[in-house]
Amino acid sequence: MFQDRTDAARQLGLALAQLRGQRPLVLAVPRGAVPMGLILAEALEGDFDVVLVRKLGAPGNAEYAIGAVDETGNVYLNPDLAAHVDPAYLAQETARQRAVLSRRRTQYGGARIDPAGRLVVVVDDGVATGATLIAALDAVRAQRPARLVVAVGVAPAGAVARLRAHADEVVCLHVPQDFYAVGQFYRDFEPVEDEHVRQLLLDWQRGCG
Repeated sequence: MFQDRTDAARQLGLALAQLRGQRPLVLAVPRGAVPMGLILAEALEGDFDVVLVRKLGAPGNAEYAIGAVDETGNVYLNPDLAAHVDPAYLAQETARQRAVLSRRRTQYGGARIDPAGRLVVVVDDGVATGATLIAALDAVRAQRPARLVVAVGVAPAGAVARLRAHADEVVCLHVPQDFYAVGQFYRDFEPVEDEHVRQLLLDWQRGCG
């Protein structure tokens, strides 16, 4: 579907072109979506920042999200799995991921932009279960944006349906029938490291200074 994240971000910019002139606040979910968010913010002539959330991995399968947690400690659990999650495991996993969020906030630095009263676009390269992105949307919604839009490259139909309950608008470029992982829809899906994210944020802040 996409050559790389740059390709996906440019396509999202075209899909959201009607927002240009409204100075949207584009919030990217680290780490993969940060390069995309920068491209989108520039395309829409908006502001840019990150929204920090972390996936809560399933026991024995850290890559499968049973939910996600934001910086304040608010937890979103996949409704289909909530009744089957051991409370002790959930507490341990939540504490572990909040520690990662704390380290990332320190590493990324910079004051966060207040989304209150703003048109906000939350961007991600793609979603599987949707849990992490829903946690991000809920975290932003709690800060009272005027309008909350989610923009993703690819997601299965079930995840798109779940996202619609947490945003005012969902823009998803591709909703494939056969979905196994986000990376299968990118020819180049190299990981984005923390240091790269830190440098991108620093460069953006300097450019806006």
